[in-house]
Amino acid sequence: MSEGIEGIPQTAEQETKGTKEDKEARAAQEAAGVEQTGVSGTAEATPSADRADTDTDTDFVNPLRDPQDRRLPRIAGPSGLVIFGVTGDLSRKKLMPAVYDLANRGLLPPGFSLVGFARRDWEDQDFAQVVHDAVREHARTPFREEVWQQLAEGMRFIPGDFDDDTAFKQLRSAVEELDASRGTSGNYAFYLSVPPRFFPKVVQQLKKHKLASAPEGSWRRAVIEKPFGHDLRSAEELNRIVHEVFDPEQVFRIDHYLGKETVQNLLALRFANQMFEPIWNRSFVDHVQITMAEDIGIGGRAGYYDGIGAARDVIQNHLLQLMALTAMEEPAAFDAASLLTEKLKVLKAVRLPQDLGQGTVRGQYAAAWQGGTKVRGYLEEDGIDQSSTTDTYAAVRLQVDNRRWAGVPFYLRTGKRLGRRVTEIAVVFQRAPHSPFDSTATEELGSNAIVIRVQPDEGMTVRFGSKVPGTSMEIRDVTMDFAYGESFTESSPEAYERLILDVLLGDANLFPRHQEVEESWKILDPIEQYWATHGRPAQYASGSWGPEEADEMLARDGRSWRRP
Repeated sequence: MSEGIEGIPQTAEQETKGTKEDKEARAAQEAAGVEQTGVSGTAEATPSADRADTDTDTDFVNPLRDPQDRRLPRIAGPSGLVIFGVTGDLSRKKLMPAVYDLANRGLLPPGFSLVGFARRDWEDQDFAQVVHDAVREHARTPFREEVWQQLAEGMRFIPGDFDDDTAFKQLRSAVEELDASRGTSGNYAFYLSVPPRFFPKVVQQLKKHKLASAPEGSWRRAVIEKPFGHDLRSAEELNRIVHEVFDPEQVFRIDHYLGKETVQNLLALRFANQMFEPIWNRSFVDHVQITMAEDIGIGGRAGYYDGIGAARDVIQNHLLQLMALTAMEEPAAFDAASLLTEKLKVLKAVRLPQDLGQGTVRGQYAAAWQGGTKVRGYLEEDGIDQSSTTDTYAAVRLQVDNRRWAGVPFYLRTGKRLGRRVTEIAVVFQRAPHSPFDSTATEELGSNAIVIRVQPDEGMTVRFGSKVPGTSMEIRDVTMDFAYGESFTESSPEAYERLILDVLLGDANLFPRHQEVEESWKILDPIEQYWATHGRPAQYASGSWGPEEADEMLARDGRSWRRP
């Protein structure tokens, strides 16, 4: 059959090609906001056919931009990041590699700038070399020279102390120079990777040298690392000082646990699925255990850790945040204000045990063999006073007095030198109200549980009973497992990648607000005050799962700790 003769139909191949082209044209026109006329392959702009002639330079919409594409809005606009305390471990191991990984993934603007501030006699090239070495050692994504070169062009270093006016004048000059040379548009985030005692001085210097005030149409933000005070009074004072310089919406308090994929997945698990939420309440849940265990000691952090302890370091921020996300009601929307509202409801409803001696436990790790190595006890660590009562293990039982959770205990525990490094949330369900099986058939059956693994093996496990193959009726616990590494081709980003990007975008969903910080201290302060006047921490062997007193606390309730 010949082609192109009038009255003769096209071949199937030509029809397919034509149809595909028509569909692509219509999709592009729809994305550009163009109204279809109903004639295949043709379209007409509204309100008139000659609009293209009259409005060629205005109201242009990119025809290749798909409104369903969620990637582009997550790319930071023109901006820069200033890191105070840039020579510390956090900056070297987490922040600088995270900045590179974001750039490597195409999520930072081409002109992004990184400014370091510290007490070092470095030039810009020295700082760039330090960043280069940190990236080579700790970055998650492969090293690419072209990405590094583009990033390095925007790096500057300011040597000086926090009370050095000359250094802050140089910082302001560097910011202005980067605005001109890199096109950062006056948008800067100031990351305070410094001990909390320096927070007031740094923010006051930023105010004094007019670095905290953004030019018209630009923004300035402050990023503060934990701990946010050491009790309620100090937290309120710190918030007052910071808010004198930055508005509350400009302050981003980093809790890196909230940047972890599995913590965010807790919200998806609860509110995007119908199968879990109906049983996520006191009618079905027996209790909840939230554990953060470390298998290391304090290392060289005696100066920071002694006097702080496990409860202040972990329970006040990480574990209470995980508890709030586990117990909260569904927010009206997934935005910062709605999440804050629901988390605050939980924190305000928390009730402490009537007897703090029976409902809380603190401990210190003692010398023992761990992982084939003889390790020192806490009181034998360098820089630790023999009379120290600082806790390296803490466990508390809390209640949430609301309709959903009344009567359901939440057990929070954290410690150093425990059996293994793990963070998990275990929602343990009540046993079946009636069992038709005899006791010998179910003697190895435990309680159903949903376990969200935050680290290190990110994922979720569902534990339930199943019949053992054989001729007799025997029921035993089995598990169904979801692991991020097996279900998705894309690896999870580091928490600091997500959080730094959110700071640059102004997205505060994953950052605790000052109200949450203060409510958390209201929960912990009475416990710390009780411990300060009642004895010493219990001793537990390094490599174990904590002191016997913690096991006894749950045994009195007829329960036991999970072995992660």
